[in-house]
Amino acid sequence: MDKKTVLNETHREMGARMVPFGGWDMPVNYGSQIEEHHAVRTDAGMFDVCHMTVIDLRGAGARPLLRYLLANDVDKLKTAGKALYSCMLGPDAGVIDDLIVYFMTEDWFRMVVNAATTDNDLAWIREVARPFDVEVLPRFDLGMIAVQGPNARAKAEALLPDDLRAAAMALKPFNAATAGDWFVGRTGYTGEDGFEVVLPEAEAPAFWRALAAAGVRPCGLGARDTLRLEAGMNLYGTDMDETQSPLGSGLSWTVALEPADRDFIGRSALEKQKAAGSLPRFVGLVLEGKGVLRGHQKLYDGDLEVGEVTSGGFSPTLERSIAMARVDAEAGDSLTVDIRGRRIPVRRVKMPFVRNGAACIEI
Repeated sequence: MDKKTVLNETHREMGARMVPFGGWDMPVNYGSQIEEHHAVRTDAGMFDVCHMTVIDLRGAGARPLLRYLLANDVDKLKTAGKALYSCMLGPDAGVIDDLIVYFMTEDWFRMVVNAATTDNDLAWIREVARPFDVEVLPRFDLGMIAVQGPNARAKAEALLPDDLRAAAMALKPFNAATAGDWFVGRTGYTGEDGFEVVLPEAEAPAFWRALAAAGVRPCGLGARDTLRLEAGMNLYGTDMDETQSPLGSGLSWTVALEPADRDFIGRSALEKQKAAGSLPRFVGLVLEGKGVLRGHQKLYDGDLEVGEVTSGGFSPTLERSIAMARVDAEAGDSLTVDIRGRRIPVRRVKMPFVRNGAACIEI
């Protein structure tokens, strides 16, 4: 039986088409995935992300734990509310999860982890945390709604609690503010501006309905996926997992090997990978012919198979088929993809494809 978020009944009442997703019953769209996608790029849309898990780390050992647990360096976080994106690695440098961590106080850090990995993440964090003076507290009492788009913050402003509104509206990107059990981060997974709002679960349905009344369009998983693909944002379990290193997943920028004296889980494996060289490249692709790029399609340089698509689909903004792919270091720029037995040219491009409503690549 798939789990349900606190907004499940609200989605059904508002006409959502529901599908199973990672063990959850979630809305895939509210009628038109394309219209939902464009609403976020041009105005404002919202997503139920209550299935994701907030984990609070409390205690004097929170920062030392995170310095060891994460591949990125939490010592970059010096200002209250500042956020950091990082991978959490196994000893072999495989990606256990990708997550955001917020520094609130020296004895309170907040993590937001993926839904499908929650149980595994919690077990791993608790195991690693044993020698540290820290409590690991999953906040299953909290829900989360992402409000995204160029007009998202303005439309959400009046609906935020009085004691949080001014601080939330003053936030710079990748920062958060909190009041009581409400927590607002100027973060997202769409390539647009906006908020991710954490709030008591019981208050989520009323907030969702109030946002809809304020002109924020309800959106499903379909639009969430095309938006994050255009933004060049990895999806855990699709673009990387425990079998892949961040260095071969386009996530080298999230690995902090300096300072050299910081030990963290997976560090020695990463250093060996770097020294060995020939790491796969994580690239953007645009299809140059007819068809649609999809995950697991094989890529060729001449007759030589050189990699495969990890995430692919139709880009509503660019009106082209685009993809992320992992290819051999030696692969050239003139590649083809196998679509149902036909080899079709693809062009390598630098991601993101789209950011803040505008194309970032030549069409």
